[in-house]
Amino acid sequence: MKYIIVLSDGMAGRPLKELGGKTTLAAARTPVMDRLARKAEVGMVSMVPEGMAPGSDTANLAVMGYDPKIYYTGRSPLEALSIGVDMEDTDVSFRCNIVTLSEEDCAYEERTIIDHSSGEISTQDAAVLLEALRDGLEREGYRFYTGTSYRHLLIWKQGEAVDLTPPHDILTKKIGAYLPDDAVLREMMAKSYDILENHPINVERRSKGLHPANSAWFWGAGKRPALKSFEEMTGCRGVMISAVDLLKGIAVGAGMDCIEVEGADGGLNTNYAGKAMAAVDALTNGGYDFAYIHVEAPDEMGHQGIVEDKITAIERVDGLVAGKITEGMERAGADYRILVLPDHPTPIEVRTHTGDPVPYLLYDSTAPAGGTDAYDEKTASGTGIYWPDGYRLIGHLLDGAQS
Repeated sequence: MKYIIVLSDGMAGRPLKELGGKTTLAAARTPVMDRLARKAEVGMVSMVPEGMAPGSDTANLAVMGYDPKIYYTGRSPLEALSIGVDMEDTDVSFRCNIVTLSEEDCAYEERTIIDHSSGEISTQDAAVLLEALRDGLEREGYRFYTGTSYRHLLIWKQGEAVDLTPPHDILTKKIGAYLPDDAVLREMMAKSYDILENHPINVERRSKGLHPANSAWFWGAGKRPALKSFEEMTGCRGVMISAVDLLKGIAVGAGMDCIEVEGADGGLNTNYAGKAMAAVDALTNGGYDFAYIHVEAPDEMGHQGIVEDKITAIERVDGLVAGKITEGMERAGADYRILVLPDHPTPIEVRTHTGDPVPYLLYDSTAPAGGTDAYDEKTASGTGIYWPDGYRLIGHLLDGAQS
């Protein structure tokens, strides 16, 4: 038996008037997931423990089987593992987003946050901008590291894990009330705007009608994590397939391998099929027992607040990820169990994460028929199946594979 998780980040949502009271998941055309649902267990699961922020960090740890209340030490330290930063126990890591702030003539504190991702800026362009920040902001005890797209890293030697606000939580709001209390971090963020505002890359971006990547934004602080080995915990040799440093960092901390897929960038036009086929190959030819395929696009489109694009992302996950994986596994004649779910909702109307339970489907290629007619929030809620402790769901997926 092979085991698969298709994690469609932020896929869940809330009913929208413009969709006739449907969610984006219910409105999307998802023939593959609906077909699986008819032979699957469908229910609801809470991946964000009560009292914890509804982030992809806490939620994906839970999906992987790690209780966030025990293992979570902050988002950025997990990303540091992926980038290869060797953190000391006294280091504090911060996510450094390259964001878009409004550009009216006013003080830094009066600006409004327009886009947490600078229009999903390319890693190539962001690396150039990060080099400019490195030249202008680095000082004793503070070091920048390049990540992927808009997602980068600041390490503060012997620092403090201060409480900071994720930029996607305050879209369209003035930033003054959300800036760090720490004087150095606050000064660095303000100076970053002066460094980036008229950078040649941003001059070019404006000329193309793109959002300028004009400020650093620090958040997600934490110290070095310590995760149990996934293989020791489950008895499965696992592989991670994701474009996002957070997921790759969780995999590194868990002792899992990561597969890089060309063209996988976390955006709407990521290489969905490439991820799926990499998973099939790893399971059928690579000696792996378990594959975790993470797709960021639905979450990004939720943050952007674009209904049509979020639906498109969900439909691509259905056809190009779930579809290609099931086709490949069946073509190989392999028995498999596949768990499809989001980590958290990213509803269009709020443009950020919520801690609501999410729908899941668990399909077993060897099980008899008997499930639901569709896979969406309403259908999953109607089955009466609910897992309050989401980190336990992976044990249900593995069903005896755990040692």
